[in-house]
Amino acid sequence: MLKILNVAEKNNAAKSIASLLSKGTCRKRESAAPFNQIYEFEYNLFNQNCLMVMTSVSGHLLSLEFSNKYKRWDSCDPIELFDAKIERVCPKKYQKVMLSLQREVQSCQKLIIWTDCDREGENIGYEIIEACSNVHNNLDVYRAKFSEITASSVAKSICDLKRPNRLASDAVEVRKELDLRVGAAFTRFQTLHLTKAFPDQLTGSLISYGSCQFPTLGFVVERYKQREKFVSKPFWKVCVFDEKDNQKVEFLWDKERMFDYQVCWNFFNKLISHQSLAVQSVIRRPKNKCRPVALNTIELLKLASRKLNINAKKTMTIAENLYSEGLISYPRTETNIFTETFDFRGIIESQTSDQNWGLFAKNILDRPNPRNGTKSDQSHPPIYPTKYTNNLKGKEKKIYDLIVRNFLACCSEDAKGSETAVSIDVSHEKFTASGLMVFERNYLDVYPYERWVNKKIPEFENGQTFSPKSIQLNKGMTQAPRLLTEADLIDLMEKHGIGTDSTLAEHIETIKKRSYVRIERNLFVPTVLGLGLVE
Repeated sequence: MLKILNVAEKNNAAKSIASLLSKGTCRKRESAAPFNQIYEFEYNLFNQNCLMVMTSVSGHLLSLEFSNKYKRWDSCDPIELFDAKIERVCPKKYQKVMLSLQREVQSCQKLIIWTDCDREGENIGYEIIEACSNVHNNLDVYRAKFSEITASSVAKSICDLKRPNRLASDAVEVRKELDLRVGAAFTRFQTLHLTKAFPDQLTGSLISYGSCQFPTLGFVVERYKQREKFVSKPFWKVCVFDEKDNQKVEFLWDKERMFDYQVCWNFFNKLISHQSLAVQSVIRRPKNKCRPVALNTIELLKLASRKLNINAKKTMTIAENLYSEGLISYPRTETNIFTETFDFRGIIESQTSDQNWGLFAKNILDRPNPRNGTKSDQSHPPIYPTKYTNNLKGKEKKIYDLIVRNFLACCSEDAKGSETAVSIDVSHEKFTASGLMVFERNYLDVYPYERWVNKKIPEFENGQTFSPKSIQLNKGMTQAPRLLTEADLIDLMEKHGIGTDSTLAEHIETIKKRSYVRIERNLFVPTVLGLGLVE
């Protein structure tokens, strides 16, 4: 019987894939690596009955290190690290995983890679190939391509096996080498120089540098310095208030505010000299509130941070676990566009039994109307629920619920209402009041993360005159820009191309771990060390 070794990126993924392919009949046995079990089952592939051996690694199997000559920090000038010899080694904690792979592959004729379908996954796949090829010459290697761990997706991928993509893996190798050389050279330089210059404060500290980590810190410092340099200034504005049928209304000045008190006082004096005011126009127009677009990684991180108070690192860990359990699609994606062939009905139907959003899902089942964005990585679909569950708790439940509700809201309709704008003209100064009536909540019924409520104002007619209840001259002070939240920081990183959807959370976590920033009331504040490094 043909024997095939199958390797996934994590044990949970291996277990789920084996269970799906074997329809729950796979047999588990222990391996040399205690956290990477082996699952066996028979499967018809390549037009014959095969014995499938499914196991996993735990992420990257190999890492890049400098040769022994350059490992000691006092062994060379840090600048030499840009040209120093680099070796690929298996870290001690993964040597049992390597041993397990090499034992199993010796009796196999083919190898199928089931790692995540992105560049990083392709690179891990080639690390697996390298480990197996060292003990098995002429191994026939295939690559399974999938975006979700579901029965249909796994079955489709194994029927359409590809060859691994060496170029995608090489791209990661280049990035890893650059990260090592640049990071190590600057980290050693900074640490050696600064601990010597400031022994009382920094002795024993590791002052790391990273080509994405440092710009991330830079955004935090830049906003902090803007706030510190900010000088608050007084301003004045004129407001017109009226009340009719127990409904209060405020007319806002089109000039908004003025920084010259005397000029503003002159306008105010003109206004209060009028006993009655005339309505210049009443405009009623339809108003929609747009439903969310299909969900990608960066939007998931921002939403979880803003709406659930769950940080980016924790969000990605939870999302990866949900993916491995077959509950959501692949969570590392830039795409926010669903294809025309996507099975909206099947996914929506799977959610119709839920007590909280089941009825909403039933109502949109026959008329899904997805709102797409403009981004596609040509590899993965947006993030969506692949299977229904009501067994989750805590933060896992919150993230899963967010993904389900975003998907259902995206497939629904915009909220619809009517906006009324009433304008008055006083001595050529325009003031406007606005009201809102919501007629159809639509997506808002399933999406509690946004609000859109009625704002009632009295009825006014074009040309009508009325005596305002009061006209006020109010003073205010300009406010300094707010320190960055995590969602603000992710926005800036995305805008300036710092990191990728897969690495944003790691870079933010690093500057926290290195004590370059601290978090106060969910805002990022640079430490003295963080400020000093950027300056």
